[in-house]
Amino acid sequence: MNKSSAMRFIMIMGLVSLFGDIAYEGGRSMTGPYLAFLGASAAAVGFVSGLGEFLGYGLRLVFGFAADKTRAYWPLTFLGYGLIFAIPLLALAGHWQVAALFIILERVGKAVRSPARDTILSYATKQVGRGWGFAIHEALDQIGAIAGPLLFAGIVFWKDNFRLGFAVLVIPAVFTLVSLIFARSQAQRPEDFEAPQSAKDTDEKAKLPAAYWHYMIFSSLCVAGFVNFQIISYHWKTLALLPDAWIPLIYALAMAVDGGAALIVGRAYDRWGLKTLGLIPLMTALLPFFVFLSSAVALVVAAAVMWGIIMGMHETIMRAGVADLTHLQKRGFAYGFFNAIYGGAWFLGSFIVGSFYDGDIRFVFFFVGLLEAAAFAVFWVFLRRSGRSVPS
Repeated sequence: MNKSSAMRFIMIMGLVSLFGDIAYEGGRSMTGPYLAFLGASAAAVGFVSGLGEFLGYGLRLVFGFAADKTRAYWPLTFLGYGLIFAIPLLALAGHWQVAALFIILERVGKAVRSPARDTILSYATKQVGRGWGFAIHEALDQIGAIAGPLLFAGIVFWKDNFRLGFAVLVIPAVFTLVSLIFARSQAQRPEDFEAPQSAKDTDEKAKLPAAYWHYMIFSSLCVAGFVNFQIISYHWKTLALLPDAWIPLIYALAMAVDGGAALIVGRAYDRWGLKTLGLIPLMTALLPFFVFLSSAVALVVAAAVMWGIIMGMHETIMRAGVADLTHLQKRGFAYGFFNAIYGGAWFLGSFIVGSFYDGDIRFVFFFVGLLEAAAFAVFWVFLRRSGRSVPS
């Protein structure tokens, strides 16, 4: 398959993610305030959001291994996207524990689909440049991530009803599956986009390179200190820094920044490689100062912008890096294992941040600063040892 067909396929898969993000990012923009509304504490919000991310990433190890062994990329992708329907079911939750179950179930769906989908995309991005290909997909993804919170905000402005907002999200969930059916019709064998790689021997092909493990440690430290949006929006809600209907609007702004940042960092990655990762720990360490030290609306907006930039870098460069550091025969497992550790770090970090928030918020600053300093140290050692921006 040629470059133009690869780009067309990436665009179609981006459309799938666009509709999917309208559904689940629309819901996620208000899950923190919704859990607070249903009576959850900050620690509970941190635990639920962290556990959701842990399962959403951790279970990718299982489904990444399954994708490599079975090559059932499309069935796993369909199953994972089908679990997005857990988000509209939040409209039926009468207790925060029930809402937590639906939130976690949607994250499990992400674990099911992500290794298979990212492996499918990695084949196509080989034709157009890893960074740029994943950036295009991420940018389209973020159009949905903007539209979903805006849709939710409009409903809250109009009816002041969280439950109606969640119920309406069944519509984009249906369009997600329809567009996925179309995508499959365009590339039933996505591996045809990338020519098979040769291996010196079977043992070499079966091993993940040392650079992969350095990369995973760095990424996990970065995300463990990344204050997630559920905690941020919980902070805004409990201190009444913003009207409820403004929170999804601010989240939509963050998603817009995420999409724009993805395009920039995707191009930067294709030019400079993994050197572009150095900004992540620096920006992540600064984020709590913008979130927790002031109630000024200007700093609320600045925090959302910074959060969006960091997310754009995580979503684009992280996926591109795994593809470049691993053999295609091990790519599903590589994505799955990477994301399992990454998700575990996100879970522990979110729970600790939420607990510190309930206790003494000063510990949040210390915890984040310590982890991001460690991440930058690992990053520096990695670059010095590799001697190049993208190891082969």
